[in-house]
Amino acid sequence: MKSVYSLLKRLVTVPAGNADLLKAQFEVFSSQVPLMYSIVLINAWALAITFTPEAPAWLTFWIPSVITLICCVRTAAWWRSRRSSPTAEAAHKALTRTNQFSFILTAGLAVWALSLYPYGDAYMHGNIAFFVGITGLGVIICLQQLPSAAFIVAIVINTLFVLYFSIAGIPYFFGMAVNLVLVSAAMLLIVTVQYRHFAAAVGARTKLELANRENARIANLDSLTGLANRRQFFTQLEEAFAESEGKRLAVGVIDLDGFKPVNDLYGHTVGDALLYEVGQRLSGLAGSNGQISRLGGDEFALTVTDCPDDAELLALGEEICTALRAPFVLAEATVQISGSVGFSVYPQLADDVHQLYERADYALYQGKRSNRGHALLFTSEHVAAIEQNQQLEQVLSRADLDAELTVLFQPIIDIQTGRTMAFEALARWNSPVLGSVSPALFIPVAERIGLIGDLTCVLLRKALAAACRWPDNVGLSFNLSTHDISSPDSVATIASIILSSGIDPRRLDLEITETAMMYDFSQAKASIEVFKILGCGIALDDFGTGYSSLSQLHALPLTKIKIDRSFVSGLHQNPASYKIVKSLLALSSDMGLGCVIEGVETGEELDALKKLGGVLVQGYFYSPPVAETEIAGFLPVRNPVRMTG
Repeated sequence: MKSVYSLLKRLVTVPAGNADLLKAQFEVFSSQVPLMYSIVLINAWALAITFTPEAPAWLTFWIPSVITLICCVRTAAWWRSRRSSPTAEAAHKALTRTNQFSFILTAGLAVWALSLYPYGDAYMHGNIAFFVGITGLGVIICLQQLPSAAFIVAIVINTLFVLYFSIAGIPYFFGMAVNLVLVSAAMLLIVTVQYRHFAAAVGARTKLELANRENARIANLDSLTGLANRRQFFTQLEEAFAESEGKRLAVGVIDLDGFKPVNDLYGHTVGDALLYEVGQRLSGLAGSNGQISRLGGDEFALTVTDCPDDAELLALGEEICTALRAPFVLAEATVQISGSVGFSVYPQLADDVHQLYERADYALYQGKRSNRGHALLFTSEHVAAIEQNQQLEQVLSRADLDAELTVLFQPIIDIQTGRTMAFEALARWNSPVLGSVSPALFIPVAERIGLIGDLTCVLLRKALAAACRWPDNVGLSFNLSTHDISSPDSVATIASIILSSGIDPRRLDLEITETAMMYDFSQAKASIEVFKILGCGIALDDFGTGYSSLSQLHALPLTKIKIDRSFVSGLHQNPASYKIVKSLLALSSDMGLGCVIEGVETGEELDALKKLGGVLVQGYFYSPPVAETEIAGFLPVRNPVRMTG
């Protein structure tokens, strides 16, 4: 008897030993509550309506109304908690209360239903049996993840049902009661099996989450020193940078001096022990707002949030260097090394995380050259030194731009007619010192050193001079930089070059990038309107790769967009690129804009663009950029033949 009682108690009690399982039960049950109570209320009101003509109102209206109110309150409470993350203790209490309420509600529903038995005929009595059976089974199904409540429901319903109809002495209903017991037993067996699967799945998920957390911890820790590794250093630096809100953020790169001789003399075991001790010593000096990481080898990093002024930061660096000069007493030997530190500070002399790190590394390099074993702070003088050491910048600044710059032209083809509609002017620099230099290299340098305006003027004059020798129905496309549209003076200079060239401005499309437009939208818009008044077309280059909004695009007097080559490469094999190009073509059509598709290199890409309704394309499939002397061969050809370059 005692064992039966123990078994029954275990079946109707919510186990409290598994925190993750309790939370999972709470989460799943909170989403199933509305369905469970819906089953109860629909069946209850269906039974009440059936007995309304025969039974008194307190049985057919008031009691169902009270049951409805209780169920709605419970549903609302569970629904509010569906997105909460309770503690295991809170989840256990909530589920235990559900067990208790299941007993009360089930007993109440069964007693209420059986109270209707004295009323009505045999058909209506059958409805009572149907209500009790179907409601009980429906609730049991909804309680698959809470088997203790499912057992309570089954025990209460079946006990009352069997006792009542046994006393009633009607064999037909007694048979139904026995059948309900058997079906309930089968359903409880299914619930038990499903719950075991559910518990196993929760256990597997818990193990997987633990394994993932452990893997993440291992992946972000240096196995030798226990410090954050290089990956974690940059992750933490990104987070600190995002949260700095303009406050000073410093990075120090620490390199050990004399570590390699120790490693060579005593071996890697001593070297590893030394690195561990260095990590411990540095961690003790980092302070509450500092974080030490090991970047690799004998290089460490220090991140300092809300860092002090330059003098205090350098004092911290010197304290680190002094600490590293103190002897390290290891099991195998006592060794002595030193260390150098390079600091860089945001926002004074760094614009982003990578620049912050790179400039700290540069300061370390300079410090090891000039004052090894001490700390050095990256300053504005270092910025000047970096610029001076850039050979490309030096050569470009001394270049004879008019003599060294040339313009190549890439045809823009109407693929429906095969006619060359325009040429895009592309800059080339042939330096007597460096040879041929890619525009991808010298254009950014020219922008950085403020020479881009001079480059634009030289290149535009040469491109316009060439276009004057073309047929009037062939246009010219020319790229403008951020600098070219960022000031009224630059705009006025470019406008005067266009007007003095003798070319019809309507043949000229000026290309701007989304980046240039977003640099100063108001000024960009004003500049574009000036060029539009002249009659020039305005094309938005590299469309789709920037961050401008459609509302801003709509506010600009654009005439064309150019779809970037990154969307065209492998277009016929890449569904995502295909959909993007299709959408951009539709957008250009809806906005009444022309559309040039860049970077077409294969026949398959061209065929795909034809199917999409593309008209204007350029790319190596037709021709690489060519010199002005080769343009004449393009113009008479109505069906261009692919040229290789």
